[in-house]
Amino acid sequence: MIRTIGETVVAFDCEWIPDAASARLLVPDAEGLGETALLDRLWALNGATEAEPRPFVRLMQSRVVSVAMLMRVAPKTPGGTPELRLVWLPKDPDDPACRAERKVVGSFLAAVGRSHPQLVGFNSRNSDLRILAQRALALGIPAKGFLNRPAKPWEGVDYFARDNEASIDLMELIAGGFSGRNAAVSLHEAATLCGIPGKFGTHGDEVLALWQAGRYRDIVRYNCFDALTTYLLWLRLAWISGRFATDEYENERALLRDYVMGLCEEPETAFLEAYLTEWERLEAIQESLDR
Repeated sequence: MIRTIGETVVAFDCEWIPDAASARLLVPDAEGLGETALLDRLWALNGATEAEPRPFVRLMQSRVVSVAMLMRVAPKTPGGTPELRLVWLPKDPDDPACRAERKVVGSFLAAVGRSHPQLVGFNSRNSDLRILAQRALALGIPAKGFLNRPAKPWEGVDYFARDNEASIDLMELIAGGFSGRNAAVSLHEAATLCGIPGKFGTHGDEVLALWQAGRYRDIVRYNCFDALTTYLLWLRLAWISGRFATDEYENERALLRDYVMGLCEEPETAFLEAYLTEWERLEAIQESLDR
């Protein structure tokens, strides 16, 4: 399934919420309305019903509130150790200037445009990549390095092409391009069945409530969990695709575990202890199964 591993791999995940500011532009009678009323108008625009009062809001009408990524830089010499780095935006969730969507989206797209890593996501082709492009358009953020579409594959990186692996969508690979009840797969399901932490503690439909409650750090922490999970799922898929030998795969997993354990020693990233605990719990169950 996976054909190549880039010199720099970035497993990433975005979190977004309905954007009240979009309602101010889209709704004719929005002047003077508070956030609650604006969001109600936005849900109405997206087909709200009595049975479903809060439907999914279209990507361009949403606000990106967090981006988290686990970066793997290949060793410079054969037999060397890859470098891992967990990064999140906003870097300081309590700082309003850092939380500004223009800062979050712009910083991520600028970094991607400079280094052109291999991007890895889950449902990223139809969601994360799309919302980043659409919000860059809405906010007026130049993103040439991210949005550039070269005329020929060998003339540059193309994150939106399906004929290369500049961007890898794990869901697309696992589901095989099929949709429907039997073929659909979620990140939680795919990860958990592999002994990798899926969704625990916090779920995606809680992000708006967390944002409204001012619990910005909780959003970032949840986002970091998803980035780690996406990376571990990519490792496993790369292994069964033959990109890693079994001993290399185990070494890569051990490297990540040691890296996260080290982060747990730092006050800012001590929250990752919960991820390690869940990882150990699932692995213990997986090892006990006769499969």
